[in-house]
Order: sequence, then structure tokens, then C-alpha cells
Amino acid sequence: MLDETKFTPHGKHLIAGEWVAGETTFRNEPASGPAHEFSVGTADMVNRACEAAEEAFWSYGYSTREERAAFLNAIADEIEARAEQITEIGSRESGLPEARLQGERGRTTGQLRLFAEHILKGDYLDRRHDKALPDRQPLPRPDLKLVQRPIGPVAVFGASNFPLAFSTAGGDTAAALAAGCPVVVKGHSAHPGTGEIISEAIHAAIVKCGIHPGVFSNIQGGKRDVGTTLVQHPLIRAVGFTGSLGGGRALFDLCAQRPDPIPFFGELGSVNPMFLLPEAVKARGAAIGTGWAGSLTMGAGQFCTNPGIAVVETGDAGDAFVAAAAVALKGVQTQCMLTDGIASAYRDGKGRFDGRNAVRPVLTTDSDGRNANPNLYETDAANYLQDHALGEEVFGPLGLVVRVSGPDEMAELARGFEGQLTATIHMDAGDTGLAQRLMPTLERKAGRILVNGFPTGVEVCDAMVHGGPYPASTNFGATSVGTLSIRRFLRPVCYQNMPDQILPQDLK
Repeated sequence: MLDETKFTPHGKHLIAGEWVAGETTFRNEPASGPAHEFSVGTADMVNRACEAAEEAFWSYGYSTREERAAFLNAIADEIEARAEQITEIGSRESGLPEARLQGERGRTTGQLRLFAEHILKGDYLDRRHDKALPDRQPLPRPDLKLVQRPIGPVAVFGASNFPLAFSTAGGDTAAALAAGCPVVVKGHSAHPGTGEIISEAIHAAIVKCGIHPGVFSNIQGGKRDVGTTLVQHPLIRAVGFTGSLGGGRALFDLCAQRPDPIPFFGELGSVNPMFLLPEAVKARGAAIGTGWAGSLTMGAGQFCTNPGIAVVETGDAGDAFVAAAAVALKGVQTQCMLTDGIASAYRDGKGRFDGRNAVRPVLTTDSDGRNANPNLYETDAANYLQDHALGEEVFGPLGLVVRVSGPDEMAELARGFEGQLTATIHMDAGDTGLAQRLMPTLERKAGRILVNGFPTGVEVCDAMVHGGPYPASTNFGATSVGTLSIRRFLRPVCYQNMPDQILPQDLK
């Protein structure tokens, strides 16, 4: 184990095995403890990192699955060796409690190990073989073999709300490295110290495994020119992004405008509606309301699967649900948000609801600085469908109840939602008919549909889908969580009448 003292960042970028400083610096804005200086990334650094990644691909992209699995496990080992230091710097920078950071670190190393296991099995390669039919009439068929191959260097943007699991060595990086793709990370300026120590762990694993150092680079800070240069660099073949709708859409457009457009796998925004069906509300509406409040405020509401909207019929049972949610929210203590910018955006989001026609405040609070308190509002289906702003994500502990007159209006409202990461049904046995009616719509709206639960908490496994129709994500056929996410960084190649000696190793 390494010395478990406080981690003091050196503030440099990791570019192809070298720690590189720049001419200008920025300071992080930790929730507690001292701030530190970090070098500001530049377009020139992006060019160096991308060129090194392309050079690395000629060996890493053709490495064996066993070699890549050993590398992924080595990264996990090196992260665990720095466990206490990572928790300490991560908690200071993000304001997240130590227990949350410890759990997220376990998720990060778990993802790496899961992908190591996944690629060793080989199922992801989707190997296919159509044998030659030389005597077929009217024309013979050649011998055809197919396998999935890595696409090349991948750009990954760190997320603000997950400094470990969706950032430097998070799911996008793990999936790309598992596929055989070098990675260039654009670190998030909210937690550069955390990104630095994770980069040190990856670098140690590169040295231990004898891998080309261009397989991973991390560039911190920088203005829009850094992100623009990265997504438009001709050597980058795909982009993974988790962040705001505005920022993600801008990068998506840049990818599409390239002379050679590349896929942009962006997770952008979702309000994750819950549909409370009548029998369930009558039987346990208050309990659902209390549970919703807990999910809505988990981590100060800074989860992409935060269930921001609850759809429930008018009437006494629905009133009891709303009242219970309000009581539970009143008991939630003030929470620290991840950054000053996120806290400001949360206050702005709340401002969209205050004083709005046909929106009734159920519980309103004031938030200042980097702190957040919960808020709850109510409207009806007709107003929601007419006012697009009510359906925009508020990143924080704010909930909206949409009241409907009955099953017909609930079904109509479901059709009016944009694409979502998740959709939830709360139901009892007597609600089966209505649930069946909603399911075809919800399947078209969301990547994950759940019953009698809350969507916060995304399991990392084979069957998970974390994505959905736009604006939940920019590619509805993909997921950013789970082993299926490796498909984003692969493409099928067909080999016709190919001698075994020159076939890829995975087809021999």
C-alpha cells in the first residue's frame, strides 16, 4: 500500500507517459480544504495526446484479450492501492461524503474487473462464420467470417457528478480500453485533483504491464478550444460524454460537422418520470411519497436517474402521496452540491417554477452558496404538455407532481414525454391492465423501465441499459453502463476467403 497521507496534487497533465505542465494555471474550488493550482490544457496538448494514442493503437488495438484483461485488473489494483488518498481528495473537491466516495471507488474498480472478465469470455466479439458453398447454384458462396474490432482512439469527457465512476477511469474509459481503444480524457475542472491521482494509478498500471504509454492521456482544464480540438481531431474515432444538454449538444454537433463524422455517445438530460397507478396509490401512496423524497434528494439530487416527475391521479389518494412527500422533504437537511456552478444552476432551475402560471408550490425553500434544499411543485397534465420548460431537467433535489384526471390522460401524458433514461411504474395487481397499456409507450421513451422501485442506483452488469432516446442520450442504441457499453467502441469487420494465417487472433 502507498502512504495513506493527504494527497497533494502537482497540477500537471499526463500525456503519453509524461507529466506535462503548461504556461497558465487554474485553481480548483474544493468544498473544504485548500485549493490547488492546475495547469490549463491547450490544443497543442490535445494534438500530442491524440497522436500518441494513434501510435499506441497499432500495438494495443492488436493485443490479446488476456493482455488487456491483465491491464484492466492492474488499473483496479493501483486505484485500490491509493484508496484513502482518493477518498480524501475526492471528498474535499466534490463535497461528497466519504462513504459515497468509497462506494464509488468500489464501483470504479468493479467496472474495470467486470470488463476484464467480460472480454476473456469472448462473447462480445459476436463471431460469425458462413462456410463456403462452392457448388451452390446459380452462384457459389465465399467463406465469410465476422468479428468485432476496436475502432481506434476514443475521447472521454469526465462527468461533474461522478468524480470516479464516470470520469478518468470510469465506465467509458473502462469500456474503451477493454475493446482495445486508447483513451484521451478531458478531465472535469470540478475535480482535477481526483483526476490526477487516478491518472497516476493508470500510469502505474501501464508501466507494470509494459503497454505503450500513449494508451492513456489526461488533459485538465482548458477552455472550449480544448474540447473542440479533441472531438474534431482527425485521429479520434468516437466520443464518450456525460454532462449537460447544452454542452453535450454542442459537442455532438461538432462531431457531426467533421469532414469524417464520428459517433458521439452523450448522456445529456432526463427527468425520469414515475407513473403512480391508482390501486398502488390507494394502498400505499404515503409510503411511495416518502420513498420518492428519499430518492429525489439522494446525493442532493445530483444523479442522472433522479426521478424528477411523479404522475398521479387527482383525488384523496393522490393528495396523501403529495402530502407524505412534502413532509419527508421538509426533514431533509441542507446538502452541499458538487460545484458552485451546479448550485447556481439549481437555483435558476427553481426560478423557472416560481410564479409560473398553473404551477402550485407545495414546498419551497431558499438555497445559497453551494448549498441546496429540496423543493416540490404541482401542476396538471394539460399545463405540462403545453409548457416545455416544465419538462426540462433541474439538476438537484426538485420534484414536480403532474396530476391527471384518469387513465386516458395518464396515457396521453406518457406519449408527450421526451426520451428518458428511466421510467418507473408503481403498481399493484389491480393496475395490471393500465400498466400493460402504458408499456408500449414507455418502451419507446426510456432505456430502462422499472416497477415498484426508484431509479437512483444503476447496477453495473450485463443486462443494464443506461441510455435512451434523445435528449436522454444522443445514440439510443447504446448504453454507457454495463458490459454492453463496449459495443460503442467496436465495429464489425467481415473477412472473405481469408487464410487462417492472416486472420485476427480472435478468429483463429
